[in-house]
Parts: sequence; structure tokens; C-alpha cells
Amino acid sequence: MPAAGFSVAPSAVEFEAKITPVVIISCMMAATGGLMFGYDIGVSGGVTSMPSFLKEFFPVVYEKTQQHQGDDNNYCKYDNENLQLFTSSLYLAALTATFFASYTTRALGRKQTMLIAGIFFIVGTILNASAVSLLMLILGRISLGCGVGFANQAVPLFLSEIAPTRIRGALNILFQFDVTIGILLANLINYGTSKIEGGWGWRVSLALAGVPAFLLTLGAILVDDTPNSLIERGHLEKGKAVLKKIRGTENVEPEYLEILEASRIAQEVKHPFKNLLMRQNRPPLVIAIMLQIFQQLTGINAIMFYAPVLFNTVGFGNDAALYSSVITGAVNVLSTLVSIYSVDKIGRRMLLLEAGVQMFVSQTIIAVLLGLKLQDSANDMSRGMAIVVVLMVCSFVSSFAWSWGPLGWLIPSETFPLETRSAGQSVTVCVNMVFTFVIAQSFLSMLCHMKFGIFLFFSGWVLVMSLFVLFLLPETKGVPLEEMTEKVWKQHWFWKKFMDNTDTKDSV
Repeated sequence: MPAAGFSVAPSAVEFEAKITPVVIISCMMAATGGLMFGYDIGVSGGVTSMPSFLKEFFPVVYEKTQQHQGDDNNYCKYDNENLQLFTSSLYLAALTATFFASYTTRALGRKQTMLIAGIFFIVGTILNASAVSLLMLILGRISLGCGVGFANQAVPLFLSEIAPTRIRGALNILFQFDVTIGILLANLINYGTSKIEGGWGWRVSLALAGVPAFLLTLGAILVDDTPNSLIERGHLEKGKAVLKKIRGTENVEPEYLEILEASRIAQEVKHPFKNLLMRQNRPPLVIAIMLQIFQQLTGINAIMFYAPVLFNTVGFGNDAALYSSVITGAVNVLSTLVSIYSVDKIGRRMLLLEAGVQMFVSQTIIAVLLGLKLQDSANDMSRGMAIVVVLMVCSFVSSFAWSWGPLGWLIPSETFPLETRSAGQSVTVCVNMVFTFVIAQSFLSMLCHMKFGIFLFFSGWVLVMSLFVLFLLPETKGVPLEEMTEKVWKQHWFWKKFMDNTDTKDSV
């Protein structure tokens, strides 16, 4: 995509590119960053429902969960700031790390940034699995959060830049697919380790995060960096060689020249964050920010972080709560496959709009059932109603998994021009982590005070975000990365007015 002051004619034909094994393998290895992210999301909710973990690190919460008296408030059993900090500290660290990751992604490349993420993941896993105090536990989560910040910065860019245009959406969604697999694996492992006698099963759950951490580190060592990153950093011949390798053809000159032009423009931008605020960069910036805010305000992380806690709250026993979380995790994985199959066929907008309707209906039904059937001091929900709640949670999770989950990361990674792509992805991750942190830190308190109304709160936001998609989100299916200005922003009824000055040199 051309920056201000330069006009690059859009390509007449799509660049020649085969779907090569090296692209598929590289994308699969890079996407293990998502596996780690998902495992971290899923494992925290599971271990915080294990009595032995609570007894060791959060005795106040443990005492609440052991009470069965009539004055025990179902919605407030897990309302504890330290418990919320255990979960949310990861996202606060990721928020901070993403600014450093923006620099490393541009200066060192996507490959080295993924390697840094893998090292942080390994250190965090060791600290968490061997924790003997709350401080050690939190430090481990902070290290994992730094890994998330670096991985979420580099992996989506890597996937978008290495993939052929016609399957860019599907390959990019591998990141989100691995997130869902990570969540499912965490739920399965938590279910198994909760059975271990002696109260140390939670250590196994936390230690097994080392597997995806090792895979990401190994992958980062073995894969080639993207041609876009290599060319941007001046490695022209290597960049061209890698481009030939991943495209499976010697005829890469048109794509190479377009990347070279985008790189030349990028080199003239000395302050990419300041450049992001320029008028012609507002459309992708606004879209990226709003997608991240809306992604969190669907309420998905409230459910995925605390699924075992949530199911305990609606009356399931501890084993049943973990088992129900495994079911929702499986739904999450299978539904993401729907997105991989359809995103490059029916497009981004249609998936988001359909999911908006399904999420709104599902959350409204959950709110009504909890409002009617679960009283503050009731010990249990009826089995039938609890099953309906699980089904509605699965309906909600499935619609999120083929829409806002993967597309919230895909669309920002493919819409920024090369000169602001790293900075733009940094803002994307930053906003995501801010709102993820807010939800993680506040959900249990919101559940305690708003009760069933919390699901009405989230469903209201689903309605707002669906209207945003309907009127303001353009379709990016099948558009080459460096042609978004000509083929997307200049063609959109609202955003085209921000493109008026793109023929005047104005880079910062």
C-alpha cells in the first residue's frame, strides 16, 4: 500500500504463487505462538477452580468455595483481587511488552521476535510450575505475558506476509486455530490433573505449557523470515531468494518490485507511530482499534478465562465444571475450522455479521435463564437448566470462533501499509491487551455485582459492534497487502475521504 506522496498502480493480475510445503510448515510452526497463548488462557481458569491450588495461594477464596451455607452468594464465591491478578497480570505484561516488540519486529525481523517470545514463555513456565509463593506465581505470569506481547506482535504479521493472497485469510487463522487448540488442551489437562492425589496436579498443568513454548522457540530458529521483513531491513537478495522459495516459482519479479517499493517508502518513515496518526492512516488504525475493543466486549474472555468457575457458579460440581469447559473448548476448535474454510470464500464481513446475531441471541438466553433459575443463595441450578446454559455457551463460543476470534487478528494484520505495519500491529496488540486485562481483572467482581445482567451487558455490545461492521468495515478478501489503499480504502463510501491527500508526500 503506498504511503502519502507515492502512487503505485495496482497490479493487473494476482501474483504467481503456489501453495508450497515450506509455506504450510512455516505457518504451522509460527502459529504455535497461538497454541501457547491459548494454553495460558485456558490453564488459568482450570487451576483456579482446583481446591489444592486455591488452598495454597488463595486461602480466602478456598474458604468461600468450601462453604455450603444458605448465606453463600453463588455469584461472589471467587470475587478476589489477588485471584484476578493471577489471571490478568499476564495481559498487563503483554501490554507493556508489545511496545518493545514493535521495535524488534521492525529492526530485528519477525523471526527474531518470535524467538524472544519463546524464551519468555519458557522462563514463565518454569517459574509457574515451581512456584512456592504468590509472588513467584505472578512473576511467572508476567514472563508469560511478555511472551504473549512479542508473539502476538510477530506471528500475525509473519503469517499474513508469507501467505499467498488467495489463502492469506485461512493461513492467518492458523494462529487463532492454535489458540483454540491450546485452550482445549488446557481444559483436558486440567480435567486430568485435577484427579491427581496429593494436591500437586496444578503444577503439572502449569508445567505442560513448556511444550508449546519449546515448539515456538524451535520453530523460530528453523523458519526463514518473511521477504517483506528481509527487504525492509536491506537484505534484498536473501529476501528475493526466500520469496522464490515460498512462492515455488522463479517468476516473483512483480511481487518483489512491489515489496521493494513499499520498503523504500517504509525506510523514509522515521517515526512510524507518529505516521500512524496521519490522515490517510486513520482508516486501518480506527478499524484495528475498534476490532480489538469489540473482540473483548463480546464477553468471550470472560467465558474462556473463567469457564470452570462459571459452571461451578451455575451449580455444576468441580469435575462437571471442568468437563463442561472441555466441551466448550472442543466447540471452539471445530468452529475455527469453519472460519479457515470460509474466510477466503464468503469473506470477512459475512462471518462477522452472522456471528453477531448468534452471539446476541445466545447471551440473552443465558442471562434470562440465570435470572430466572439461579438465585443469590441457591445451592444449585436444576440439571436441565444447567445443560441449557452450557448449550448456549457453546452456541456463543462457536459463533465467536468463526468470526471475531480469528478476524480480530487477521484484518489488522492485512490492512496496514508496510511502513506502519509493525507499529499498527503493536497498537492492535496493545489495545487488545488493555481490554483483555480490564475484563480479566473485573469479570469476577462484575459477576458478583451485576449477576446475570453481565451477559445482557455483553450482548448489548454485540449489537453495537454488528452495526459497526455493517456500515464501516470494508471487505479485504483477496486483496494483495500492498494494494489495500487503491482497492479497499479509496473504494469505501466513508473511508475514501481520508485518502484525498495520498498523492502528496507527507511521511514522518
